[in-house]
Amino acid sequence: MSADGHAMVFHDYDLFRLTGISGAIRTFSRDQLTKIKLLGCTETIPTLPEILKTVAGRVPLLIETKDQDGAMGPDVGPMEQSVARALQNYTGPVGVMSFNPHSVAELAKHSPDTPRGLVTCHFPAEHWQILNEKTRARLREIPDYDRIGACFISHRHDDLDNPHVARLKASGAGICCWTVRSKAEEVCARKYAETITFEGYKAEITA
Repeated sequence: MSADGHAMVFHDYDLFRLTGISGAIRTFSRDQLTKIKLLGCTETIPTLPEILKTVAGRVPLLIETKDQDGAMGPDVGPMEQSVARALQNYTGPVGVMSFNPHSVAELAKHSPDTPRGLVTCHFPAEHWQILNEKTRARLREIPDYDRIGACFISHRHDDLDNPHVARLKASGAGICCWTVRSKAEEVCARKYAETITFEGYKAEITA
């Protein structure tokens, strides 16, 4: 989210890796961010409405809202409302998801007809140092799936044999995964997942 409350399409908390400019995206306004060029091309950081206008329903979209404070807590609202406003008149196939179940619940409140899911993993301490063990243990079990009205999860690709994933799949949940970086990883992931998030190589399109 920008400093003035707009949903920007950008993966990282900090700008540097993808733009060469230091600073958190939250400290820049929408107008400032849309003038910052991405490395290796002439494109600038887009807003969500800009991406929706560009795609115009031609392919399905899966939008992940990033946890804004790193605590996976209930301090949510502005980001989700901005996403919901952008989706209000969008007619293409689209879903929303987040690691933070509170964010997904807020999206459900403001965009109830948009399919929603949880981004999940086994939450190892070394990758989630800001979260305490109690929070990691709770999220590991994916306990909020039914409460938030989710219809899918996107789980870390190397933990798809997790019994919690199997439990949800058996109950009819859609299983996606992240982030596959080779054909070998893709072959393993497709034993469990219907859809993959991939980067660094060209994945095959499956029916």
